[in-house]
Amino acid sequence: MSDGQVRDPRGARGTLAAAGSALTAAMGADRAEPLLARAPKRWMRLLPYLVALGFVVVLIPVTTQVLSNDYGVNGGLAGAIGVAQSAPLLLAVSRPLAAWYVTIVAAVLGTIPALQGDAHNPSPWTPMIVVGYVVLCIALALRESRRTLVGIWLITVLTSIILSLFSDGTSQDSGVLLIVLSGGVLLLGALLRERGETRRKLVEQETISEAERTRRTLLEERARIARELHDVVAHHMSVITVQADSAPYRLQGLTGETRAEFESIAAGARESLTEMRRLLAVLRSEGAQGDLVPQPGLAHLRQLVEATIRGGVPAELSYPELALVGQLADVPPTVDLSAYRIVQEALANVVRHAPGARAQISVGLDDDALLVIVVNGPSREPASPIESTGTGHGLVGMRERVRLVGGTLDVGPLPDGGFRVAARLPLVVPDSPSA
Repeated sequence: MSDGQVRDPRGARGTLAAAGSALTAAMGADRAEPLLARAPKRWMRLLPYLVALGFVVVLIPVTTQVLSNDYGVNGGLAGAIGVAQSAPLLLAVSRPLAAWYVTIVAAVLGTIPALQGDAHNPSPWTPMIVVGYVVLCIALALRESRRTLVGIWLITVLTSIILSLFSDGTSQDSGVLLIVLSGGVLLLGALLRERGETRRKLVEQETISEAERTRRTLLEERARIARELHDVVAHHMSVITVQADSAPYRLQGLTGETRAEFESIAAGARESLTEMRRLLAVLRSEGAQGDLVPQPGLAHLRQLVEATIRGGVPAELSYPELALVGQLADVPPTVDLSAYRIVQEALANVVRHAPGARAQISVGLDDDALLVIVVNGPSREPASPIESTGTGHGLVGMRERVRLVGGTLDVGPLPDGGFRVAARLPLVVPDSPSA
């Protein structure tokens, strides 16, 4: 169904939500920045100017007319007073405090003819001053600090009281009305602004916390991978040490210089093993005592799948090539370990997020790469989003292990509601993950 045929009823609510978000951002923005300057749409950014212009266009002729007819002010002077009292509303969009300075002076000067007019007219403030001042207070409350707002209201109270002393006792006192309205608007606006600032800071803190959590998860997963690779590297270093130590006994006719070279190689290998043990001690955390056991590989996939089945998840392991089982010994240890962990993490995600769903694990060879594919069907129970609970190491760990061997990873939902994890791991591990 196209947008031109039926309009989404949630569009209006979305527009209002966007305007509210922009207003919240404006509350914490630079005070010289116009209101709604960070709104996503142009008409939202122009809205404060349009509202201010609307009040200016209405207040100037009304002020001129009322001062001329009701208060007997000369037409030219009445027009000048109307412009001085209303035009600052346009400035209030970006600099409300500067607009207030101009308005309060113009308002006080405009009360002089009001105090000398008909005793039955509102005094000391004309109705137009009250309306324009309340609108200005809205802009002030959204941008200025609490201390500034208190000072503005106190000045308003003091000015109204002093001017009321010069008014005729029979006139309608508009000072109390301005005091009450301005105080209420400033208080309500300040509460809304502070609520918006608190909400904005909370969102910023949540964003920072989420970024820190992601970074900590990534570092923890990299440290875990490094601990697991220690056994692989230590095995190769041990083989080098044994070969170098036994070379003088296995090979005949070695010169003294050659023997010394083998002794140097063996000493260097033993020193490297010692340094690796120290590195492992640094990487090992208090809860990583279980890492001392030998690292698993593809040969242990059968046991992993059987354990998953006993846990209540129907799973099936298949080897597309019949000769693959005999070729597992040719897989590099790093790829072997990475493939096992990817399958383990994928099955763990099935248990957490798709309980009861059937999982299919496929391991095959594609030229010079090992292909690992784990596909699960839709959950039989309501499932939570991937990585929404738990430690969040699942997909992060998969990506890091694939990056380690220079492979590729493809994960995502399936049309039937299931999920797929597909990893391609080169059998020739590059010297660096970016190779």
